[in-house]
Amino acid sequence: MWLLILLLVFFGCPSESAPSGPRSWLFSRHRLHFDRPGDITLGGSFSIFRFSNGTLSDFTAPPAELLASGVSKWGYRVAQSFVFAIEEINRSAYLLPNLTLGFSIRNSGDSVHGALHETMSFLSRQEEPIPNYTCQHGSPQAALVGDTRSSLSVSMARLLGLYKFPQVSYSSSLPSLSDKIQFPSFLRTLTSDLTSSLAVTQLIIHFQWSWVIILAHDDDYGQQASSLATQELSPAGVCIEYTFTVPSHDSLWKIKEIVQKMQKCTARVVLVFLSNANFQVILYGLLGVPVSGQIWVSKDTLHMALALTIPEVSHVLHSAFGLLYHSSRAIGFPEFLAHLRPHQTPEDMFIKKFWEVTFDCAWPYQSSTVTESVQLCSGNESLKNKQHPFPEVSKIDAAYTAVYSIAHALQDMIACRHQYGKGADSQNFHPWQLLHALRKVHFKTPDGSQIMFDDNGDLVTKFDIFQGQKTPEGIFPLVCIGMIDPQVSLGNKMMIHLKEDLHVSSLNAEMTLVPTSVCSTSCLPGFSQVPRLGVPHCCFDCSPCPEGQFADQRDMKSCLLCPKEQYSSHTRDRCLPRTEIFLAFEDPLGLMLALVSLLLAGLAVLVLGVFLKHRDSPVVRANNRNLSYSLLISLSLCALCALLFIGRPTVTTCLLRQTTFAVVFTVAVSSVLAKTLTVVLAFRVTRPGSRIQVCLSPGASTSVVLIASFMQVVLCGVWLATSPPFPDKDMVSEPQHIVIQCQEGSGAVFFCVLGYLGLLAAGTFSVAFLARGLPDVFNETKFLTFSMLLFCSVWTAFLPLYHSARGKSTVAVEVFSILASTAGLLGGIFIPKCYIILLKPERNTIAWLRQGHQAQQDRQSMMLKKRCLPGLHNKAS
Repeated sequence: MWLLILLLVFFGCPSESAPSGPRSWLFSRHRLHFDRPGDITLGGSFSIFRFSNGTLSDFTAPPAELLASGVSKWGYRVAQSFVFAIEEINRSAYLLPNLTLGFSIRNSGDSVHGALHETMSFLSRQEEPIPNYTCQHGSPQAALVGDTRSSLSVSMARLLGLYKFPQVSYSSSLPSLSDKIQFPSFLRTLTSDLTSSLAVTQLIIHFQWSWVIILAHDDDYGQQASSLATQELSPAGVCIEYTFTVPSHDSLWKIKEIVQKMQKCTARVVLVFLSNANFQVILYGLLGVPVSGQIWVSKDTLHMALALTIPEVSHVLHSAFGLLYHSSRAIGFPEFLAHLRPHQTPEDMFIKKFWEVTFDCAWPYQSSTVTESVQLCSGNESLKNKQHPFPEVSKIDAAYTAVYSIAHALQDMIACRHQYGKGADSQNFHPWQLLHALRKVHFKTPDGSQIMFDDNGDLVTKFDIFQGQKTPEGIFPLVCIGMIDPQVSLGNKMMIHLKEDLHVSSLNAEMTLVPTSVCSTSCLPGFSQVPRLGVPHCCFDCSPCPEGQFADQRDMKSCLLCPKEQYSSHTRDRCLPRTEIFLAFEDPLGLMLALVSLLLAGLAVLVLGVFLKHRDSPVVRANNRNLSYSLLISLSLCALCALLFIGRPTVTTCLLRQTTFAVVFTVAVSSVLAKTLTVVLAFRVTRPGSRIQVCLSPGASTSVVLIASFMQVVLCGVWLATSPPFPDKDMVSEPQHIVIQCQEGSGAVFFCVLGYLGLLAAGTFSVAFLARGLPDVFNETKFLTFSMLLFCSVWTAFLPLYHSARGKSTVAVEVFSILASTAGLLGGIFIPKCYIILLKPERNTIAWLRQGHQAQQDRQSMMLKKRCLPGLHNKAS
């Protein structure tokens, strides 16, 4: 019903007040066409002359007829490619050898009225068509090749779809025409706008342009394409700074507003989804404002080519990129146009008007007066030097592939009948039969291009990538730099092939063919992106990776943790393997400490030997020589236990380290305590047989050492039984190394062991300090006090150093403390005695000891008298 109403609107209907017959006052009664007979006729609808109506209708009278107002040089050349293809097929001995193709070229006028009227005129074989009625018979009509704009392609496709009449378009790319339910008979030798829009987004992703502006038309195509581009670009990390909607009608204030906003934009890449007219309006608006050169990217290279012809466009454009579907080339077509002459094709009603416009001349008509200023057309002019601008992208041979598709479909249809006895005769077939064959064609054109249609009736093709790079002269030659293949993809990305001479670098945009467009400079390896608040994620700052993390690629969102066995390099761009370290004997520090340990142990043994040799001398016998032997043996063991801390920790050494150290030092300190108590108690004995004298026996001193040492052994036993030390790897102390150390196990028991040793040492130092004033001829309290002062000072300084040290330094600090405290006890107690024994033997006698004791008593008596004399003098007074 809707189709009938549509046709009645365009062609009129009889009424009581109207004359009978169709009303055709909308069009000129002398419409031009170009017909050539053949066994099978192909229709061609091309926009050669544009229709116009200079007056506005006031709806009081029928509108004036549409007249041809201008000549499309490109449209006529495309129509000639249609003729060239048919003539080439007719000369072929392989394609339709027994058939001659004819054609009927009509002028669509680039209008809905013209396209529908001429299409119905072709189908009904009448100048004034009547829908669903044909009064003339002739050769079968195969298909229609047409150039239809978006505004009228849908109407024509619906009309031909009702008749199942094949239509092959070479320029209509509306996405809706891919719907075969609504448009079953529509095919095209190019892809839809959505496919090309998707391909141009892949180009942006490939060139790593992450900061983009979108200019989109306010129609369905512009909004749909910009939405699709945003959906594809956002997951790929591309940010849209602005999306500008350009109105289809002339709106100066809107264009001015867009231009003002584009001045403030920092993105250099502008993705264009505009018609040629709107695109040029934007460019003209930008010519008068100070903007930096932009990179314009479009899915249509032809639009770019036309825009590059604008004077002073070099002030606005820095570079231009466009896509062009990879179609077959009509070999020999330029020569065909060069030999074209009006007198050779008298049936061509378009050529003379085209000739006048192209060569700026006039035909000498007998009824017209020709002035001297007008150049006359001779008909011998050549189109060889009248090439269309940018011939590499103009696609003037656009209808060539469409004709070959129909011809191969006809041959397949006829061959099917001959082979299987089915199908259709070349002189008697239905349009739907040819349509069925046309959808399945798969062939090669003379230039070797593969031609086939997908399920949507779109040509399976590739895209050529063209670039217009500004030269120093300010011109933009278009160069093919690569190709995009939508049929081959890696994940969600189309396959993009660039030529080898194209080098892309994001570091130096001025020296490369492809500039950059980013909001923030790329973060080098070793840095991660830190987003800025309130701006798109493409705008960020670069922050160096912390220690233990790395970033081995550019523009990493966050740094990665290095494995435990590795550490980050100085530049934080990779991880390096850690080396295992411990206080080894091979290290200079470990070797030095081991030598000191052996030296102190040997010195203690040497002193023990001296004491054993002079065991009956007064110096050795003074203050319990058995305690001296016990102390010397424990000190030698203390020096040797330091060797357990040097070397790679094992299970055995970890079990023996702290426990051996604690036990032998407890024996040493308890021996010092027993010696100190012996001296103190000896001076408190006032009479024989007192209870204190019992404590001076050798058994009592030995009991002190055994009891104190036994308590430490019990603590160590509990420690080893509950949570013993074990070898462990320290990954934290030194980033570049793995410290092999002994983990102490139970920290509480460990500190109880150290605390007990510290408490014992503090008590021993206190007792020795209180007894420091006793006569030193008979005892060694001053030496005991000094040695314990050294011991406590060393271990007091050890605690902060131990907790502040890292890695193997902690072990070195503990070994140094062990050796220093051992040396302090050994030197403070026994060196003075060895000095007397070895160097002053005259003092090592009973007589000298008694003499020294008598002298000391005399000094004490004199001091007592001095204290008492002042008191007696005062009393006498």
